[in-house]
Amino acid sequence: MKPARTPSIPFWLRWLIPVVLVVGWVAIAGVGGPTFGRLDEVSSNDPASFLPAGAEATEAREWQQKFQDSGEVPAVVVIESDSALTPAQLAAAAGLKTRLEDLRVGSTVVGPVPSQDQKAVQYIVSVAAAEPADAVEELRSAIRADAPDGTQTFVTGPAGLAADLTGAFAGIDGILLLVALAAVFVILLVVYRSLLLPFAVLLTSVFALCAAILLVFGMAKAGWIQLNGQSQGILSILVIGAATDYALLYVARFREALEHTANRTAAALTAWRASFAPILASGATVAIALLCLLFSDLNSNKALGPVAAAGIVCSLFAALTLLPAFAALLGRAAFWPFRPRLLPEEAREPQLTTGLEGQRGLWRATGTLVSRRPRTVWVASVLLLVVASAGVLQLKANGVPQAAVILSASNAVDGQDALGRHFDAGSGSPVVIVSSQGNAGEVLEKVKATDGVGAAYLLAEGSVPITGAPGAPGVPGAPANPAVRDGRVLLNATLGSAADSDAAENTVAAMRASVKSVDPDALVGGVTATALDTNTTAQRDLVAIIPVVLAVILLILMVLLRSVLAPVLLVASVVLSYAAAMGVSALVFNNILGFPGADATVPLFGFVFLVALGVDYNIFLMSRVREESLKHGTRPGILRGLGVTGGVITSAGVVLAATFAALGVIPIMFLVQLAFIVAFGVLLDTVLVRSLLVPALAYDLGRRIWWPGKLSRNDAQETSTVESPAEVAVR
Repeated sequence: MKPARTPSIPFWLRWLIPVVLVVGWVAIAGVGGPTFGRLDEVSSNDPASFLPAGAEATEAREWQQKFQDSGEVPAVVVIESDSALTPAQLAAAAGLKTRLEDLRVGSTVVGPVPSQDQKAVQYIVSVAAAEPADAVEELRSAIRADAPDGTQTFVTGPAGLAADLTGAFAGIDGILLLVALAAVFVILLVVYRSLLLPFAVLLTSVFALCAAILLVFGMAKAGWIQLNGQSQGILSILVIGAATDYALLYVARFREALEHTANRTAAALTAWRASFAPILASGATVAIALLCLLFSDLNSNKALGPVAAAGIVCSLFAALTLLPAFAALLGRAAFWPFRPRLLPEEAREPQLTTGLEGQRGLWRATGTLVSRRPRTVWVASVLLLVVASAGVLQLKANGVPQAAVILSASNAVDGQDALGRHFDAGSGSPVVIVSSQGNAGEVLEKVKATDGVGAAYLLAEGSVPITGAPGAPGVPGAPANPAVRDGRVLLNATLGSAADSDAAENTVAAMRASVKSVDPDALVGGVTATALDTNTTAQRDLVAIIPVVLAVILLILMVLLRSVLAPVLLVASVVLSYAAAMGVSALVFNNILGFPGADATVPLFGFVFLVALGVDYNIFLMSRVREESLKHGTRPGILRGLGVTGGVITSAGVVLAATFAALGVIPIMFLVQLAFIVAFGVLLDTVLVRSLLVPALAYDLGRRIWWPGKLSRNDAQETSTVESPAEVAVR
């Protein structure tokens, strides 16, 4: 039978607009691509910059800068021997001071300070806070070349750890993107069995990323956001994954359209009209959910909201403009060598009785299972998720030591261990106390009396407030002329525990309570206080932001589905899926990977991404189910919607899981944990929740799922549908 004649489509629609769209996106990529390498110009990985202005550690830092105009941070140089250092080795170590001063990486070199066991010496060298990595590398090269024979050398402290953290993030610009793109390309080849289409989808994703980079660079340059390495990595992964997901939905509709018309432009427009609403709703939901991070008190979380939302918006526009342009230009050739064939006219719109007509393979079997045993399927799915959720009780998300954040080999981390073996572990990262001048004596006594404090002293006028090394030259116990700024003085305290340990945080908390008893306006800051305030703020954010995200998603789903019951059940399903993913992740982190804990922001980031992206698949499924229900009735519509979207959603889930799993190539604990949580959670969501739980629950409820919408009261197709005896028995 000859296909129906398609009305003539004008030249400007067939060729001009698609070509203009492609050229426009190429231009955006040409500008945005090179900007990728410039993100470091507007990025900072300094934990202190993540805190809100009102945090005590932030206020203390601002006061500290009044006493220290150079804007420097300490690097701790450690020279260690397995046995007591010989006089010759000590003399050689002492001679290093001149060598370190000649490097001119900072204003001050303090040391050498020998350890009590005579097995190590340390120097404390101030380096520029803005770019510590180069200075640290110079220090490491110098001490490796000139250190006494038979010794090991380390550069650690805040500067050393910051340098190694920067090095760990170095793979974000190249390795991460290549791994993600390679994984997506392989998956697309398997899904489409086509040579051209994977390139069209990948180009859509890459061009969307280029546009997102331009937006993010502009926002960071203007000072609107505080960009960091974590946000950069998440941006790349999120854009590649989301753009590919939207592309999969559009391509599925395009393939369907090509089976009903011989005109490639008409098919591209039909697919665009059919996929526009779910893609727009999905992108808007995820973007708005991510923008809820603006309610966070942490600058790092607050920045991720607009950064990730910008990526989603660019993915959305690319999927709705660039990919349709590729489709209009390529037509059936996009699927070569397995081009979709035009169906006979009588087969283009099957008359459904059960909803399984025309389906075969896995999704017919899934639909059959759902239709015959809906209640058994959804109850079993819920029980499985509840059991998996029990593991969340073992999640230790109260922060981890900074030395544990870097998973690759790190000279700074090894140096922290060496410091702990031979010195007060907090050397080089002193606690900073700002007190009124009149209360300085009493505050100093309170600090010294705090358990866990190795030494404490007032900063003298003209000395350098970075030492923290007991016995270091120029560190008086009670100076006659303390440095005073606006009626305030600065005290430093060295902790006996490593500055990034739980014990150190407990000491700082006790110190705050103690000093405020004599000076309510006293401030306690420093590296340890920054970590403590960050963890406290992150835990507060978790409680404050989760309800906002859920409320926003619920409202959007109600508008999209014109129902109350369906959105409530869908949101409940993604929350349960999130809890199960976190439970399994906690067991893996503790018992398989051996992590000491998790960053306090991990549960929040996991929630935002899993819930927002899980709703993506809800929208893909339920928007199609509603469309089919309007034609054929709710229960046949559910089976039809499951059948036609099952492959798309599963493919999208695999793509998104693969892209987030690529974050694991960056040796940062936070990113590795987030990679596992999101990758596992997305697969759990697509395989169990979206394929079994939601369809079975909706099928069991029937048209009531649309309550109180019109479809729940007027579903004439469903009441007239011929059902199998098995379906009648289930109902």
